[in-house]
Amino acid sequence: MGMLCAVSFNRYGRLYYLDPGEFRPGVGDRVLVPTDDGPEVAECVWAAQWVDEDTSGFPAMAGVAEERDLQRDDQLRKRKAEAKVAAKKLIKAHELPMKIVAVDHVLERGEAGTARTTIYFTAPHRVDFRSLVRDLGATLRCRVELRQLSARDSARVQGGIGSCGRDLCCATFLTDFEPVTIRMAKDQDLPLNPLRISGACGRLMCCLKYEHPLYQKFQASAPAVGSRVSTPDGDGRVVAHSVPKDSVTVRMDADGSRCSCSRASVCGPRQSHDERYG
Repeated sequence: MGMLCAVSFNRYGRLYYLDPGEFRPGVGDRVLVPTDDGPEVAECVWAAQWVDEDTSGFPAMAGVAEERDLQRDDQLRKRKAEAKVAAKKLIKAHELPMKIVAVDHVLERGEAGTARTTIYFTAPHRVDFRSLVRDLGATLRCRVELRQLSARDSARVQGGIGSCGRDLCCATFLTDFEPVTIRMAKDQDLPLNPLRISGACGRLMCCLKYEHPLYQKFQASAPAVGSRVSTPDGDGRVVAHSVPKDSVTVRMDADGSRCSCSRASVCGPRQSHDERYG
């Protein structure tokens, strides 16, 4: 048991969880987060509170941001904006099929006055951007790196709202991308319409993967659609499944009505008279 707080480097961006240590930041406070390039300023979006989980593996907060840290962060944000504008202009001039996703600008540690700008982009195929890097370096007067992102990584970096109305999984808690297949959508009885089963990245939604085992477990023990079953209200035929409710819909033989029965209360397949009594 320990304390945790959540911070974000950008508004509506990905959440990062920290051990606040001796600090008690509140929502909206600016704090320092340890990174490979030194402490960076982030905004606290979830105040420090006690949790039941073991927090020993979480990074520790580097402190509360002071005025000089905020000024440095403002300068870095301005440099990022300038780099993004310059990159878009040069990409258009070079006629390259690239789309800027994000820009990162850091000051090199141990080398006074030097900086590095990393530009993340998407493209339909591999792009020869060597001449672009030279022009960007001359324009921005710093070392420039370009990194191509996949469609899913692009959605993770940019963030957004999914079809469920919540923040994208990849931008909040999902750390690894696992393979998602169209079979998972079929097993969950979803319409095979790309607009219905694709996420913001244009690929199959990641939630199809981590909800799939629930459907497999249900289908392994529930009577199949079309099979004859016995229910507390009489005999009938299964016409639909409802995995979230852990129930099946049965059309009754007596009057043709439909009733929803829990999976545990349905006996199937229904035995014939000869099978029951020998």
